[in-house]
Amino acid sequence: MARIPLLLISIFTLSVHYLNAQQDSSLQLDNVIITANLAVQQQKESGRNIIAINGNTFRQLPVHSVDELLRYLPGIEIQQRGPQGAQSDITIRGGTFQQVLVIIDGIKLNDPLTGHFSMYVPIHPAEIERVEILKGAASAIWGSEAVGGVVHIITRAFSGKQQNSTTRARLQTGEYGLINGDAFFSRSDEKSYFSAGILNNNARGPVLRGTRNRFNLHTTGLSYSRMMADNWQLRLRASADFRSFNAQNFYTSFASDTAREKVNSGWLQAGLQKKTSRGSFQADIAYKKLRDQYWFRPAAVPNDNRSGLFLAQAFYSGRADKKNQYTAGAQLIRKTIRSNDRGNHGLWHGAVYGIVRHKLNGNFFLNESLRLDWDESYGWVLVPQVSMAWSPGRLTLRMAGGRSFRDADFTERYNNYNKVQVTSGRIGNPDLGAEQSWNAEIGADYQFNSRFRISAGVFTRDYADLIDWVNTPYAEMPRKENLVPGGSYALASNVEKIRTSGFELDLVYRQPTGPRSNLLAVGGFTVLDSKNDDPVPSLYISSHATLLFNYSLAWTIRSFSIAVTGLYKERDPQKSAALNTELSTAVFLLNSRLSWQFSGNRGKLYAQADNLLNTRFSDLLGARMPGRWLSAGIEIALCP
Repeated sequence: MARIPLLLISIFTLSVHYLNAQQDSSLQLDNVIITANLAVQQQKESGRNIIAINGNTFRQLPVHSVDELLRYLPGIEIQQRGPQGAQSDITIRGGTFQQVLVIIDGIKLNDPLTGHFSMYVPIHPAEIERVEILKGAASAIWGSEAVGGVVHIITRAFSGKQQNSTTRARLQTGEYGLINGDAFFSRSDEKSYFSAGILNNNARGPVLRGTRNRFNLHTTGLSYSRMMADNWQLRLRASADFRSFNAQNFYTSFASDTAREKVNSGWLQAGLQKKTSRGSFQADIAYKKLRDQYWFRPAAVPNDNRSGLFLAQAFYSGRADKKNQYTAGAQLIRKTIRSNDRGNHGLWHGAVYGIVRHKLNGNFFLNESLRLDWDESYGWVLVPQVSMAWSPGRLTLRMAGGRSFRDADFTERYNNYNKVQVTSGRIGNPDLGAEQSWNAEIGADYQFNSRFRISAGVFTRDYADLIDWVNTPYAEMPRKENLVPGGSYALASNVEKIRTSGFELDLVYRQPTGPRSNLLAVGGFTVLDSKNDDPVPSLYISSHATLLFNYSLAWTIRSFSIAVTGLYKERDPQKSAALNTELSTAVFLLNSRLSWQFSGNRGKLYAQADNLLNTRFSDLLGARMPGRWLSAGIEIALCP
């Protein structure tokens, strides 16, 4: 019976306040997307379940970071290890945290060291034009890691749209020494756009076991774009991210774990695009440099990992005629690591791909993709995918199927591989093969009117050689050089076979309730089931939610607005005797923000409560999250 009111609440999720009924909502599921097939097309043509939201959502919800924003979108599970962006794992449709690909303006962000850093987005939230979330496999288009889904962040500088000039600043303070602040500046004219932003989240944090949940997180960046002669557009970005945070039990379940971590990264990106009457050409180059330092105890020598990711790509999208379009491209990737824990390694990766899109008989759409990847570690992989949709009116029926794959990261291959002696912990395996899966889905979308849309679907994914950590006795470890008999180890392994199936339901509702008021709600409901034939349970597959609601409700009346976000999820039980703790099988979270606009929309005062019900919970075993956290802030928008 307790689930019935939660089901009703779930219909109203992820919302934004609305200054008046004649403005566009800052959250909407846009009908125009590019992520599904690398070309601008209507969502109904893609044959996929895609959510697109406006970037202005961030500053209007009770969230502190991009991962918290995604946490309340339908079907997305964010497993937070630390608060306010310190570290989070992202899963979609029950995949592991490495099986979601994060992209910035078409460039892969996932670090080759570990998927735990996927949500370290090195841009100011005000620079985000929109976010497109594709649920389900997309390896035939985007390559490795696009197994459970894709999160594509499209920025103002790279969107190709005319932008307004903006100057904003925000300051927030609260319990546990919280001081958050950010500033953003942009200027634009008919041919050029420039932006600069800085974002800081800091707190000494609540008390943990022998330490505090401290974090200091800083992101800064510059973006520039310019239209040149002959319809060429130049796009540039340089950004840096510096973060230091408590990492107690982020990666272990040992009582002796009082870890802290520093992760510093830099990001350089450049692109050229040329539009013609029959299509467009785009070329990109990017480089990411990251240093991760991890101290298990204050006196310990830190694991010091330095990774690099270089990417160059080019593709052309054109049309053969009014009913047939195509995209062809190539990609080159270089991944490197220098580490006192994992050793020094480098890998080359390349790919070529093609996509064709057909409009048949006006209401039927067909998309076919084929990608050929080569990697130094596992050789060649051929990845096909097909999606189709029939949309005669308000109803769209869709289906998709194809193959996906993911290569092991450097942590999975070499964790604890270079140390003199390891008495316990997770051990890398350089002989890992690439995991591969076949995916299928079928669904329907119905647009009741301009204010209400519902989407529903079922999906299944069959894994082969899934990479996960499996508890393994010393006698069965393939490499024993730096291990000790009787040690407790989890070996990175290709798990034989796993099937994940699920059902998802998404709802969007937007309703003006008066001349200066608005009600907006979005809801998500997902049921998942994963079966592993291996008698030894793997760690991450068993950690995803089996039932998930993402929900919120927002209402604005004149100058006042209230926004509520939250979630309810159920998952399999987990226990740790060493920590004397267990993972709650059910979690219910609620966050709220009350705002008041002043000075004609140029200022805002707000009060915020994170985890309003003071729920004691962990998303991952041992990594305890804060209880109720109260704060207040002010935002000034000189050029909104």
